[in-house]
Amino acid sequence: MAALDDFNAEPADRAVQALRACNAAPRFAAAVVAGRPYPDVDALVARTEEVVRGLPWEEVELAISVHPRIGEQPEGSSPEAEASRREQSAVGSADDATRTALAEGNRAYEERFGHVFLIRAAGRSPEEVLAELRRRLVNDEGTERAEVTGQLAEITALRVRELVS
Repeated sequence: MAALDDFNAEPADRAVQALRACNAAPRFAAAVVAGRPYPDVDALVARTEEVVRGLPWEEVELAISVHPRIGEQPEGSSPEAEASRREQSAVGSADDATRTALAEGNRAYEERFGHVFLIRAAGRSPEEVLAELRRRLVNDEGTERAEVTGQLAEITALRVRELVS
């Protein structure tokens, strides 16, 4: 799917399938498809973020369960894995000390919150990602859920924009 016009004209089941590669939450794709046609990419992205921010926590958890740990290479050739590789490419350039700190931080985060640390890695240096990981480790559960949902919305928006560009 190369352009917004194609997305708007696509049969609903195919559009839903394409969007599932952007976010695995069960309600996400159908809710975005139901809003078609979109007048421009910005309207589509705004709806994308609105839908993600309105998801119940259980669906956010399902969506983040397909995301790899920051600093680990996603396996496979699925659209989700390919997107994660692109988004995390800068983190792969981290020095050994930063890589070790990210691995330790990931473990501590997962012990504390019960899921992977999710962050929009695209456009961030490894050091920025590590600083965010450390900052968020002290969040309470409610604050962190809001952070995770916001990061998921940003990641999904990037992927949707890429889908129709």
